[in-house]
Amino acid sequence: MIRTTVVTLHALFIALALVCLPLGTAQSKEGAQIDADVNAALQVFKKNVKGADDYLKGSKGVLVMPGIKKVGLGVGVQWGEGGLRVGSKTVDYYKMQVASVGFQAGYQDANFVFLFLTQAALDNFRASGGWGAGVESGITIVDASTPALSIDTLKSKSSIVGFAFGQQGLMAGWSAKGSKFSKIHG
Repeated sequence: MIRTTVVTLHALFIALALVCLPLGTAQSKEGAQIDADVNAALQVFKKNVKGADDYLKGSKGVLVMPGIKKVGLGVGVQWGEGGLRVGSKTVDYYKMQVASVGFQAGYQDANFVFLFLTQAALDNFRASGGWGAGVESGITIVDASTPALSIDTLKSKSSIVGFAFGQQGLMAGWSAKGSKFSKIHG
């Protein structure tokens, strides 16, 4: 009886997550609002991440995903919108979505910054119809609290470096693995 109740609750949560995720992302923000959120996230990035200015100057492009939401109860969903900047101009807008299964419970939001350290990595991302972050994409995730590494050291590790920062909420563990990035019109 208890097992049936647990399975029913998980199935209900999965159904709710699958319904809510598309609804939340279907109500896209306007480009001006995304740009304002991106600007705010970049200010937090510069304030909280050692070497942030050098990382930004050394990158070919920066994908900023501010206020990414993560909700979980056995099954987790993560979503949000952001902008890709080349130089200081936004060139495209993207949504980020991921669903995962495993031990997780709670709610959290955070900002993500992905630095494209080579032109090839940036070009591959922009040319993809729906880019997935995983082992094959060659992303190195750097803890925002670690001492600053040189841009050359980062380039030697990977062509794309990601940072998660400004986390708020009651859920541990952020990962870009399995995240799907799709272009939207802001």
